[in-house]
Amino acid sequence: MIKTLCTAVLVTVCSMSASASAATSVPTPQPKTASAPAATAGEGCAVITAPPPESAPPTSVNTLRQAYFCVLDNYYSGPDMDSTALLKSAFAAYTRDLMRHGADRADLRLPALTGNRDTDWAAFAKVLGAGDPAALRAAITGMVAGLHDNHARWHRPAPPGEGGPTGTGIVGASAMQGPQLDPAARPPLFITRVLPGSPAAKADIRPGDIVVKVNGVPAFVGDTVNQGLLDAFASDKLRLTLKRPTTGRTRTVELREGPITRQPPAVTSKTLPGGVAYVQLPGFYEGAADQVIAKLRGEPEAVVLDLRGNGGGSPREVTRLLGAFAHGKITSYFCPLKGDCVPNRTDDSVPLLGLRLVVLTDRGCASACEDFSAAVKGNGLGTLIGTRTAGAVSGPAEGYLLDDGSVLLLPKVRHLGPAREIIDTIGVPVDHYAPMTALDLATGRDPGVAKALAVL
Repeated sequence: MIKTLCTAVLVTVCSMSASASAATSVPTPQPKTASAPAATAGEGCAVITAPPPESAPPTSVNTLRQAYFCVLDNYYSGPDMDSTALLKSAFAAYTRDLMRHGADRADLRLPALTGNRDTDWAAFAKVLGAGDPAALRAAITGMVAGLHDNHARWHRPAPPGEGGPTGTGIVGASAMQGPQLDPAARPPLFITRVLPGSPAAKADIRPGDIVVKVNGVPAFVGDTVNQGLLDAFASDKLRLTLKRPTTGRTRTVELREGPITRQPPAVTSKTLPGGVAYVQLPGFYEGAADQVIAKLRGEPEAVVLDLRGNGGGSPREVTRLLGAFAHGKITSYFCPLKGDCVPNRTDDSVPLLGLRLVVLTDRGCASACEDFSAAVKGNGLGTLIGTRTAGAVSGPAEGYLLDDGSVLLLPKVRHLGPAREIIDTIGVPVDHYAPMTALDLATGRDPGVAKALAVL
């Protein structure tokens, strides 16, 4: 469940470009498309401009070398970073993977590091020797995780011939905070979204079902969400203990991953009581702003824009959609490590709609979704209802291709809100608190919409 959700979040959260005028994301491999040249031995990482190659060499020590220098050369704070910290994180993850598979080596010790990035790498590579491919992949993952940056990721495309996407079909849970579990989440943990036709749907798992245990692991220890659930959900076979809030019935369901179908994201709309327009936007993907605007042509004076579960996307779509509600406003800032911050502004080429705006948010509203929410709140463009956003908006990420066909996503700048406030790790607070409960989902009630209608 969480593995599928995190993969979905990865593509959206990391797709903000370093410029508000052009979005950059990890290109999705397409059939019969010419492969992009992978970086070769002796070369550094290359900015990715086409789909990763359909076939590539296995992960090697050179791949780890590329990732190491790529971070130092291209990451936001890379030029001022302590290079020894990167190697320590990589080595710790490498040895943990070897131990996990019973392949630890008696002679494997971290060499003395001096802080010189080149000589330290040479000493490090000498200790690794040929390297174990699986452990090297773990080392890259550990090195990137050591940055503690929610927009830094290492992405490996699925090998050719694996067929379509697979998973359990559970793609939303109440304790999710962007791509991770929310330490502030309160019991219970419940399902928020299930893909139609998936193994979970066929097992009659529904939104609102409360997760009591996963593979025997309790969802909460006291009032604290169990972070071990991420590992439990990543297994190929799940044993879920679920409680249905409408009946109180508890049952155990065993799930295996199977084929799932993901529909392209789409804007949906309906008319609420009083003639208020309701528009649900699942992500700031290319063209999303114009789709929302098209839904609002000829509507009454107010709109409820539902951004709950919106994992983010392109900052260009953010500024374009904001341009339908205000002109001449600063929406956010992108700040380099050194030098002046660059302001992002509303797209004033978009005609104003003249609508009153209410935005629904939750802890699943991340990245570009938070960019939009902060701009609405900071510029007084509307009212925010729901719960505080994810706080996963460190900065827009650029994709870099490594020689094994994998992609390293690294932010080059930091995001600040319209008042130069930090949103990352904190989130955007709402004006009116209206969380969704398990019983609400199970019975079709929506406290966020109810509060929005009351405000309007």
